[in-house]
Amino acid sequence: MSEQKYLSVTALTKYIKYKFDHDDHLKHVLLKGEVSNFKRHSRGHFYLTLKDDQSQISAIMFAGNASKVKFTPEDGMSILVEGYISVFEASGQYQIYINKMTEDGLGNLHVAFEQLKKKLSSEGLFEQSHKKDIPRFPSAIGVLTSPTGAAVRDIIHIVNRRFPLSRIIVYPTLVQGEYAKDDIVKNIQLANKQKLVDVLIVGRGGGSIEDLWAFNEESVARAIYDSLLPIISSVGHETDFTISDFVADLRAPTPSGAAELAVPSQTEMLSYIERLKAGATTNMRRLHQEKRNGFNKTMASYVFESPERLIEAKSRKFDYLLDKLMLLSPVKRLEQSEKDLQKTTKALQEYYVNILRQKEYRYQMMLKELAGNSPLNIMQKGYSMVKKEGVIIKSVEDLAVGDLLSVVMKDGTLSTKVMTKRKDDKHGKNENI
Repeated sequence: MSEQKYLSVTALTKYIKYKFDHDDHLKHVLLKGEVSNFKRHSRGHFYLTLKDDQSQISAIMFAGNASKVKFTPEDGMSILVEGYISVFEASGQYQIYINKMTEDGLGNLHVAFEQLKKKLSSEGLFEQSHKKDIPRFPSAIGVLTSPTGAAVRDIIHIVNRRFPLSRIIVYPTLVQGEYAKDDIVKNIQLANKQKLVDVLIVGRGGGSIEDLWAFNEESVARAIYDSLLPIISSVGHETDFTISDFVADLRAPTPSGAAELAVPSQTEMLSYIERLKAGATTNMRRLHQEKRNGFNKTMASYVFESPERLIEAKSRKFDYLLDKLMLLSPVKRLEQSEKDLQKTTKALQEYYVNILRQKEYRYQMMLKELAGNSPLNIMQKGYSMVKKEGVIIKSVEDLAVGDLLSVVMKDGTLSTKVMTKRKDDKHGKNENI
């Protein structure tokens, strides 16, 4: 039995890779699938998985090719890719290396347009609150467009016809091709730096979406948004819309329309001035008539017909003020104060006499009441008071046999001694104690 030879994993992987790389069917592959697990590397590479209902394959698109894709792949998006199949030796996994990518059913530019529009809208670049007013009477207008195209000729012709007082400064600008976006951004920034114009018209004539694409670039949109000068966007024809139209302060359907929006019409202004003149004349006539009527009315008033009546009114007012002044004179006020003092003094005296009489009457009544309750008056009826050592005795219990007493009568006092004492009970019976 011959000795068997084993391959290394690396050798087998290299062999399989060699087979993939030399298979003509795998060198140019067209695939349709749904995006899954999409990731954009910091270096610009795309990593994703392409799948259908039954299978999936890993995919990579290097930065050089990825930079040419106008849209950003998203999970769930159906795409068409062109590339080749090879093996990634480190993992032993075969995958497709994508060279071109488009969205299934829509062109790349359309997808990129919608994605950028959604992005900038979410950031607020389309908000009306950020838009600047277009000056009504611009002294100078800047035009960013091709110097040889029909658009610039139309703008110049219309501005000169409508409002020849405005100067026109043309900033020759590339409006189509790979370098157009950079040229547009540069000239917008230049116009803002020079400050020679009051408003900018940025645009070009019509064309395909590819021709107009410079005005769908993010850098151009942000330059328009950052501009301190108000910008009128005029790209393509009436049905054409670009990202620049949404960001600009005002959108015109065509370059000719932009010129009409940028300046007023001198014909309309002259007509307006004539209307103002006619209105002013009418108003002046009306005002003159009103003033004349007022003058006639004034001249017919009693002041001019009977001026003495005006003096009489002033005289009556003077008399009234003089009378009021006399009432407020210090002498008058002093006399009145003396009268008030005499009146108050008299009232106080009468009040004092009445109080004295009341007090005297009450005093006499109290004397009578006191006399009626005096023990001396009771003694006049035959009663007397018994005292022991100066204290009035009220009960026999307060005395003892042998106590010396004083008996006070109405006309004198006698001394006595208790020989016996007897107490009456509650039934009136006597009891010796």
